[in-house]
Amino acid sequence: MRLATPRDTARGMFFNGVLDVVRNLGGETVAQRCRSATGESKHLDFFNYPVTTFLRLCLAAVDEVGSQLGGCAETLRLIGEQSAKDFLSSTAGKTLLLLAGHDVKRILKQVPSAYATAVSYGTRTMRCAHYEKSGHFVIHHDFLPQAHHEGILRGVLLTAGVRNPRVKGYTTGQLNSEYEFFWD
Repeated sequence: MRLATPRDTARGMFFNGVLDVVRNLGGETVAQRCRSATGESKHLDFFNYPVTTFLRLCLAAVDEVGSQLGGCAETLRLIGEQSAKDFLSSTAGKTLLLLAGHDVKRILKQVPSAYATAVSYGTRTMRCAHYEKSGHFVIHHDFLPQAHHEGILRGVLLTAGVRNPRVKGYTTGQLNSEYEFFWD
């Protein structure tokens, strides 16, 4: 969080997604306790909010419902999956899916531009093996934990309709990571 600046923002839909996850697991009272960590009474889906506030919300979610999900990493993966589902069900996400024609690799190749729509920081590159059901995703200058991005990629793959998606991330620097993913 100390590396983020006020210019580093994320869309409100992701805040709302975290609160939906918490609400489904712990109820409205627990979701409201988490929301209080943001200092906001509500989040508008396409407004930008500081990423540091999003990180505080994620930490509050881990504290409140993490034990139900098996700990911090599993909670962040579930939040990441929810983020992917929320984005892909938005107008921007539906447009992406329409333009990709529900072709998994075309969808995956749009992931870097989807991130650019969703957050104001970082760079991302995607490479999909031409004849294989696999890919490689590289992230530079991103504040969210590796498990969160693993969840996002899994959520994208599930939304694309693949079977048995598997994602493994590796930290390559303080704000950098890489991901290998496969499906059947």
